[in-house]
Amino acid sequence: MSDTFTGNKALEIHEPLIFETGHVATTGVDVEEPAAFESRLGGHARKTPIDLPGLTEPETMRHYVRLSRQNYAIDLGLYPLGSCTMKHNPRLNEKMARLPGFADIHPLQPLSTVPGALELMQELSHWLCAMTGMTAVALSPKAGAHGELAGMMAIRAAIAAKGETRHVVLVPESAHGTNPATAAALGYKVESIKAREDGTVSVEAVKEKLSADVAAIMLTNPNTCGLFEPEVKAIADAVHEAGAYFYGDGANFNAIVGKAKPGDLGVDAMHINLHKTFSTPHGGGGPGSGPVVLSERLAPFAPVPFLRADGTLVERADEAGEGEMPFGRLTAFHGQMGMYVRALAYMMSHGADGLKEASEDAVLAANYLKAQLADVMSVSFPDRPAMHEVLFDESFLKGSGITTLDFAKAMIDEGYHPMTMYFPLVVHGAMLIEPTESESLPSLDLFIATLRDLARSAREGDTARFTEAPRLAPRRRLDETKSARKPVLTYEPPAPYQEAAE
Repeated sequence: MSDTFTGNKALEIHEPLIFETGHVATTGVDVEEPAAFESRLGGHARKTPIDLPGLTEPETMRHYVRLSRQNYAIDLGLYPLGSCTMKHNPRLNEKMARLPGFADIHPLQPLSTVPGALELMQELSHWLCAMTGMTAVALSPKAGAHGELAGMMAIRAAIAAKGETRHVVLVPESAHGTNPATAAALGYKVESIKAREDGTVSVEAVKEKLSADVAAIMLTNPNTCGLFEPEVKAIADAVHEAGAYFYGDGANFNAIVGKAKPGDLGVDAMHINLHKTFSTPHGGGGPGSGPVVLSERLAPFAPVPFLRADGTLVERADEAGEGEMPFGRLTAFHGQMGMYVRALAYMMSHGADGLKEASEDAVLAANYLKAQLADVMSVSFPDRPAMHEVLFDESFLKGSGITTLDFAKAMIDEGYHPMTMYFPLVVHGAMLIEPTESESLPSLDLFIATLRDLARSAREGDTARFTEAPRLAPRRRLDETKSARKPVLTYEPPAPYQEAAE
């Protein structure tokens, strides 16, 4: 039973479903009924009401603002999701993206009317190639996984151009889930490579898997254990010697910008998450942009549209010139222009030295967490320096009756979004924490003190603090297993609300 008549708790306002708020006699617009017309949908025309709730504009605004107050966001506090790089989104980027010359253009405009946009794309391409040591870039992929698909399709096209047929892609067991999914989606057989006890991949393990049937290896560096792969160049050399290609997952590029160039390490293709490394927003229709950079060997196979070095935009495969063999097109138009503006604003406001310093600060922050928590939590790989993130496991909870999930739920009560849980799969009960370079020392210290206090409670047997958590959130613990296995994706109004939904 609620403590108040309304169900509200001061500024914590109970919010029903939008279907439960709307009424059939209410609408936020006033338009005339359309004249009679003959539908061209044939048998596909809707015969029943669309079931959208009718609300006034204030009701609609309040509904979504109230819901937004139940969400955690990077603008509220430290967001420790490992391998997600939840860094601050500078407001300067937003100001630049709203300039009329960028915000008001349309992808169907003649190219002669958008020289500024083309120049920005050319400049962004230059920065991305310079920072990665690669030859070419395709800007158009709409997200990291989309860029990953583009890179692997370029590899497939390059293999076909040599008259070869290869069927296998090698993927370390610590890889991002998109890696085996992308390879499988392209029809490849995925073979896993075991990690060493120190969390890295050995060149010997790769060589054991290499054959004339291997098309590529997909390796994340730094890897998802938060460790730099020390044998990455030797692995690349072995892969190339076998006639295969090296796909580098750029998810963790934020750790090495200005410190190491993937092209110098032997990478042939790598997607770049602009929302992680270059501060464009997460979510809300984003990330939205995952450019893929390509080595000299793969540059001819870049998908359209792509920019030549002279600034010419090639929009169709049949416009390709000598030495250009694009495998096709992956997206409509030219990609996510708004993200290009934000990313370039971030790069230019930092400069090369500033981007390098940002990576150094990200690594410093992760190692600071590791050093300050090592005596109360279980660092999975204590003998290796962390990169941008640090991996813990649930060994320190052994015998307490508390799990990684319980620990994460207790973090919610303390006002923090949980870290990444149970990933990577190479350790039991993984807790992957990435503080990013955005956090101040006081912010890190408060987060550390919070985790130390939670670890103390677990050690002292205060299981209720964990197993009953979250106690203070707008929603308490839900049946996440059932929601994943038996999702309910449609709304069926109960009797009192049926009229409102018609």
